[in-house]
Amino acid sequence: MNPQCTSLMRAVTGPIILITVGVLFVFDRFTAFHFGQTWPVLLIVIGLLRLLCRRASSPRQLLPSPPGSPPPPPYNHPGDRP
Repeated sequence: MNPQCTSLMRAVTGPIILITVGVLFVFDRFTAFHFGQTWPVLLIVIGLLRLLCRRASSPRQLLPSPPGSPPPPPYNHPGDRP
């Protein structure tokens, strides 16, 4: 991904975590679910954000083809005619 996408992911990480904490406190206040039951959701959100940031910051690496193998066929978009 490009540097703009990486910086965007880093910029939204804090607000997304704060929003998640706020939603969990709203659940604690207005539903039968208490923060003690829902805090693992915060860990899941943090983990997902870390995965997205790592994926955004690392270049995609393609596996090399074995020697002597034919090149892959070109990708055709669904609307393309053969």
